[in-house]
Amino acid sequence: MKVSDIEIGAFKTCGKYKRVLVQDSTIIKLPLRLFKVFSGVSNAYSAVCNARVQGVYDLLSGCFISFSIDPYSKNDLSAAPQLKIQKGDLVLRDRGYCTNSEIKRHIDIGADCIFRHKYNSIYIDRHTGKAIDLKSVLVNQGKLDMEVYLNDENRTKVRLIAAPVKIEVANKRRMKAKKEMRGHNPPPGLLFLMSWTIFITTIPRPQADFKKVFEIYRLRWRIEIMFKIWKSNMNFAKIHNVSENQLKVMLTARLIMIVICINLIYYPYYLKIRVQYKRYLSIMKLVNYLMINPEMLNKYLSLIKSNEKYTKSLCMPFIKYCTYDKRNRLNYCQLLEELLLS
Repeated sequence: MKVSDIEIGAFKTCGKYKRVLVQDSTIIKLPLRLFKVFSGVSNAYSAVCNARVQGVYDLLSGCFISFSIDPYSKNDLSAAPQLKIQKGDLVLRDRGYCTNSEIKRHIDIGADCIFRHKYNSIYIDRHTGKAIDLKSVLVNQGKLDMEVYLNDENRTKVRLIAAPVKIEVANKRRMKAKKEMRGHNPPPGLLFLMSWTIFITTIPRPQADFKKVFEIYRLRWRIEIMFKIWKSNMNFAKIHNVSENQLKVMLTARLIMIVICINLIYYPYYLKIRVQYKRYLSIMKLVNYLMINPEMLNKYLSLIKSNEKYTKSLCMPFIKYCTYDKRNRLNYCQLLEELLLS
């Protein structure tokens, strides 16, 4: 069952980037018996076993590219170099994946990236060759958009941009930071920088100002929604007392189900309904619909297997139950088209 090449071409090739990749991880709690294999958090009084699931999602194709099931001790920094980047990609990742070598890897390959600023990162002034006093620059200028060097031996050139946030947003960030520090006080410099949103990017200034970079980066939230769908609608994180081999089989089966729902059902029908019926398919509504109507999931799987063509009768349940409501505020799909496909 395929959408025509004309429809795919009209949707996918009008933007600059071939892929817009988002990588993030989610934590799932495991039986304590697996602590030696997957690690977790422990102290003198208790222990919790966790696994870390990495996911890579392409915003343009609407499909997952890869997964990995890792020990909790393998953090995002360790997983960062394993992402396969291609020329023409745009990669959106949180500060946990950010290193100077990762940014340079994007540049060398011919890909763009956007990262959140990581506290204590050092940037070098291109004219003086000295480290930039970020706090002083932000206080004096209020906002920032300048080319700087990373503090590496290659003096990799990147774009450093920043803008102030509302006091309410800054205070929420500080409250969250203090909570995560569990009674310890965050460094004063970190609390100060929470009054700004700061990015490092390789996207040239003529292509995107701060507002557009900020809006593009917000699209990264899509994968957080995916993780929420996994846990809320697909029971992904509910693990009973299984062995290591049983766990891997179970998680692999659940990831296959995710690929079926997202890659094989959601995206093709999203494209067809968008092109032919001018409606936008909600991924959360669609997965929820399939989970509470398993007979429909079996029906669409049979259609995929038989390579049956799309018909209005096949699209109507999704149009009726799984599309966004019409409203003045742009939905996620409209934002994606406006920012990346124009």
